[in-house]
Amino acid sequence: MGKTRLEAFSDGVLAIIITIMVLELKVPEGDTLAALKPLFPTLLSYVLSFTYIGIYWNNHHHLLHTCNRVTGAVLWSNLHLLFWLSLLPFATGWMGENHFASLPTAMYGIVLFMAACAYNLLQRAIMRAQGSDSQLGRALGKDWKGKSSIILYIFGIVCAYWQPSLAQAIYAGVAIMWVVPDKRIETQLHAHEA
Repeated sequence: MGKTRLEAFSDGVLAIIITIMVLELKVPEGDTLAALKPLFPTLLSYVLSFTYIGIYWNNHHHLLHTCNRVTGAVLWSNLHLLFWLSLLPFATGWMGENHFASLPTAMYGIVLFMAACAYNLLQRAIMRAQGSDSQLGRALGKDWKGKSSIILYIFGIVCAYWQPSLAQAIYAGVAIMWVVPDKRIETQLHAHEA
């Protein structure tokens, strides 16, 4: 099976997730900057979640460029990732509406943690489908960036119960770490083409 349908479906789901998040934003009551103040936590949550969706979309795009063969395991792993990402609008809204309270902040971290684990499983499924010497396997190496993200999410979830602002800083820090484009896959693809 080719990867075109997988890419198109995933892109569509991610676009819907962003649409749901933006539709959850409430219009302020009033026409002053002061009217925006109560909505600031919700807007901040939206910006962070939009950034995360963008990061996943970008890395998913690069990930699928290494994929020549789509197996059932790849399809199910991809759906698993999309499931966790589809919970991001809920977690975003809950955290923003409750002004970064402990439990919603922890739940947001759990969704991020599970999405990261699902992405890792998708990478592994693609590597298994491509064979032992896959481009993706060579590109990722030991995948310290992916592993450190998962560890940081766990730390953020724990921190959310005693210091939600630290948890938020950790989630934002992981996003900043991934906003810088991950050149590992791109470099491997260019080397393979040459």
